Amino acid sequence: MARLRSFRRLAARFVDVADFLLVYIEEAHPSDGWVSSDAAYSIPKHQCLQDRLRAARLMREGAPDCPLAVDTMDNASSAAYGAYFERLYVIQEEKVMYQGGRGPEGYKISELRSWLDQYRTRLQSPGAVVIQV
Repeated sequence: MARLRSFRRLAARFVDVADFLLVYIEEAHPSDGWVSSDAAYSIPKHQCLQDRLRAARLMREGAPDCPLAVDTMDNASSAAYGAYFERLYVIQEEKVMYQGGRGPEGYKISELRSWLDQYRTRLQSPGAVVIQV
């Protein structure tokens, strides 16, 4: 939840240059599996999409202003983006512009913040062309 709070602060800081989306994927530490000693919630392994949707609602409480999507039960998003279990991306015009490391060790809000700072600077520089689709 602490990482979610950091993500929420980042989204608020850069709302002028980026749209943010959370994607809830497979539970990293299900209560009936590899349990984490510091888990904030007791969430069993998802057996169906309804289980995953219920768990995603908890995540939504931590970032109510950010849109939330839920991965399919075959974990298509997680597989496509190597998100097992946390990862940060910037996607622009269907191209990956920034790919953070795999979480939890590679999940670094500070790296994404730096990328977004540089992006904002490029947008504000004279002669910058911004095309909005």
